[in-house]
Amino acid sequence: MNDLVRQHTALSESDLEWLHLLVSEWQLLSDLSFADLVLWVPTLDGTRYVSVAQMRPNTGPTSYQDDMVGHLVPRGRRPLLDAALDEGRIVREGDPEWREEVPVRVESIPVRREGRVLGVIARNTNLLTVRTPSRLELTYLQSASDLAQMIAAGAFPFPGQQVDMDASPRAGDGLIRLDADGVVQYASPNALSAYHRLGLAADLVGQHLGQITAELAPSRGPVDEALVKLASGYAPREAEVEGNGGVIQLRAIPLKPKGPRIGSLILLRDVTELRRRERELITKDATIREIHHRVKNNLQTVAALLRLQARRMDSVRGREALNEAVRRVGSIAIVHETLSQNLDERVEFDEIADRVLAMVAEISPGKVECRRTGRCGILDAEVATPLSMVLTEVLQNALEHAFAPGEHGTVEVTAMRGGPRGDERLLLTVQDDGHGLPEGFDPQQAGNLGLQIVRTLVVGELSGTFDMKPAPGRGTRVVLDIPVRSQK
Repeated sequence: MNDLVRQHTALSESDLEWLHLLVSEWQLLSDLSFADLVLWVPTLDGTRYVSVAQMRPNTGPTSYQDDMVGHLVPRGRRPLLDAALDEGRIVREGDPEWREEVPVRVESIPVRREGRVLGVIARNTNLLTVRTPSRLELTYLQSASDLAQMIAAGAFPFPGQQVDMDASPRAGDGLIRLDADGVVQYASPNALSAYHRLGLAADLVGQHLGQITAELAPSRGPVDEALVKLASGYAPREAEVEGNGGVIQLRAIPLKPKGPRIGSLILLRDVTELRRRERELITKDATIREIHHRVKNNLQTVAALLRLQARRMDSVRGREALNEAVRRVGSIAIVHETLSQNLDERVEFDEIADRVLAMVAEISPGKVECRRTGRCGILDAEVATPLSMVLTEVLQNALEHAFAPGEHGTVEVTAMRGGPRGDERLLLTVQDDGHGLPEGFDPQQAGNLGLQIVRTLVVGELSGTFDMKPAPGRGTRVVLDIPVRSQK
């Protein structure tokens, strides 16, 4: 719609925003009218109309099998559009049109904003299945007529009331028609069932909906006046009411076809099961986060025990081995700590990489600077956990073997995400400017425990590749190429 309006019309951005507001609401008008809606806007030169939006009803058959958006029609071809635009009134004159042997009643509703007519809604009703209307259908049609008059007068939609069409109740979910005093004139079967779910034992018709709703909603103090006003339809608002184990979502739409409020529409939806599932998911998420928190605590306890044991050992090699184990356990604990703060099993690995860098830098025998460039991005936990251990081992190996005690140096971790079809691989490079690799060193055959862990995790668990080679100039470069799922 944005492109069509900007390309073909003279409407301003504020006018376009009003049309967006209208389109966010007009599913209700379509359902209440049992009709298709097409929004026509005059072109810049005033000689044609362009259709910028279309809506089909959920409550009846469509009048248009084809998509009408983008069609251009010259003035004069559809007299009802011309009359509605020029005279600023709803136009219903004329005989039904025949489209593919289907009779269609056409009406035109001007769309007014701040005294100006921006465009015209063509309301097209398929008459093939017309029958004697029920009380429900009569209420729908009367409500649709009131809304159409409000659109023509510029009183609907309500400014600042952007509606989420997916989350907001629809006419078919449940509809209640109130008079000006908030007394129920009509309640659809779905609406009555929803109020029975809240604990209502009687009929709704003739009852003051605001008072009934406040009585059904449990309250420890005085009657909730805001809830009474909302359920009485005095202002366009939304709320949820919970009682007797049920939850209903309410939306109030004041009806002002001729200025003063003559009544209201209350749309409602029974969301009891939806809210129950949401609570279960929240509980499940909280449980998972608590599990990660406890695993992190247990790993830190294990690391502390290993650290105590290392302090009591006389063997230098044994003490170093235990300290390496402390760092390995610590790298896993960092991942679980990050997961305990998230709502899903995905983590921002850059934060983990920085913490691993800081943890491993503490063992540096010299004055070595550790830094990271690039971005690892978001990774699944099943990738982040082994990758944190791999990064720990590679950094630890660089700091222990690349520099002599007291020697200055640099270790840089470079990350790059990419792939032929998007963000599918992570290329992680760890490069130092230390002494370099020994003569004839083969990283794929080296028996060092740390390198064995790296090979096993990268190749076996992460399905990636691992290479260690001399860096250009001086030092060593380790390259990890790991497949990761794309996170858009």
